[in-house]
Amino acid sequence: MVGTINHIAIAVPCLRAASDEWRQKLDVEISAPQRLEEHGVTVVFIDTVNSKIELLEPIDDASPIAAFLAKNPQGGMHHICFDVDDIYASRDRLVAEGARILGSPEPKIGAHGKPVLFIHPKDITGTLIEIQQR
Repeated sequence: MVGTINHIAIAVPCLRAASDEWRQKLDVEISAPQRLEEHGVTVVFIDTVNSKIELLEPIDDASPIAAFLAKNPQGGMHHICFDVDDIYASRDRLVAEGARILGSPEPKIGAHGKPVLFIHPKDITGTLIEIQQR
């Protein structure tokens, strides 16, 4: 069902400071920030040879990332995103296996302009999983 890892997301309290740290310490290129109102975050991407790192910052206190940062003030790994060939078939299979979709079962458009869904972390070894239509 899952394809390649699209990205690994890291929640950060300050996107500018985190971007500067990654740029300075790891000598990486950082994309322009994208504000994703529907998801409550602003994101940047770091391209790697075989995937991406997504740094995400909450837009406001209502953002799910704000709740994550309240528990993890320094930030930390938030989720792993996998590409899938058919997001609806993947969703249906996951639900049939007992996984819960966070929010609406209808995909939202993610940062790459493609449909995405999130799977509850309690349903896959404590890890928040995002699936994205390839």
